[in-house]
Amino acid sequence: MAYLFETEEHAAIRASVKRFAETHIAPDSAAWEEDEEFPIELYRTAAAAQVTGIGYPEALGGQGGDLGHVLVASEAMITHGRSVGVVVGLGSHSIALPPIIRFGTPDQHARFVRPCLADGKIAALAVTEPGGGSDVAGLTTKAVCDGDHYVVTGAKTFITSGSRADFVTTAVRTGGPGHGGVSLLVIERGTPGFTVGKKLKKTGWWASDTAELHFDECRVPVGNRVGPEHGAFPMIMMNFASERLMIASQCVAISELAYRETVAYARQRHAFGKALTGFQVTRHKLADMASRIAAARALVGEVTTRVLRGQLAAGEAAMAKNTATDACSFVCDAAVQLHGGYGYMRETLVERLYRDARLYPIGGGTREIMNEVIAKAEGY
Repeated sequence: MAYLFETEEHAAIRASVKRFAETHIAPDSAAWEEDEEFPIELYRTAAAAQVTGIGYPEALGGQGGDLGHVLVASEAMITHGRSVGVVVGLGSHSIALPPIIRFGTPDQHARFVRPCLADGKIAALAVTEPGGGSDVAGLTTKAVCDGDHYVVTGAKTFITSGSRADFVTTAVRTGGPGHGGVSLLVIERGTPGFTVGKKLKKTGWWASDTAELHFDECRVPVGNRVGPEHGAFPMIMMNFASERLMIASQCVAISELAYRETVAYARQRHAFGKALTGFQVTRHKLADMASRIAAARALVGEVTTRVLRGQLAAGEAAMAKNTATDACSFVCDAAVQLHGGYGYMRETLVERLYRDARLYPIGGGTREIMNEVIAKAEGY
């Protein structure tokens, strides 16, 4: 198979993550999905194995590298760990830490970033609200400055790792309406007034913890604000491009895993006296699956390369997300179809991947929002 990046360095990362995933995730992934939770110790195990720090500065407890290395690690974790839910939960720091790394103070680096990358502390990002969805500029969770603290009141929902996070990078309104009044606060577990609501039941990603968060006059030190007051909207937007490429690369990995499972099944499953691959209709369906995966992988790789060169690529990242999520939806649906009745059974991997795939055209900005981003970038 082809990969997003194929240098010796990327191959070494891929091999390292493959060993970790096959040893620490794959043997229990199906059971963890059914349990709707994986052991919290896995965060510490991954940090000790220098897996979750890939792509983050060595000075802050990471293993160095860039976004390309992060995507390679994520792809390998899914294809060899065989659980999207585990990988998504284990990787929640990938959207929570970048604003702190880029705009945070040395004290914040020491208190939040290093413990997460080096010691396995759990980080989450909280932007989405019960009534807000993709409308980041319209968020209503309020933070009023009171001396050396902010008093935070409001709620967040659909927060990955929300139930178990040691700290949450939280978007709050410190100023007036619109994008100019938004700030980022790091809210720590155990802060009075910060409570975790019910653990949310989802169609897919069962092994990942997704929660509602509530803030009732929660006092957060001003020293936990990331960057300037009222200046968080550009930080969140910068974060989105990388997040959308991460989503796109995960879709490529899920598609690849579903495709591999289906090829293996079609070769060993017989009907009317021959293997399923003996039928032209099967071969053509598999060819369509392989073609869409290749196209999505190529676009994700191209856009990631542009981002690594410092180019502004919001529109292209949105294109990559839509292309990869479309491919993933098609491939996982085709995988279930080619598995027949077995594809509808819970013990079959492609059934789970089919459910997992449904979130991707929604998460990180809906497909419709992506089209608006593309239209703006294209100037119409």
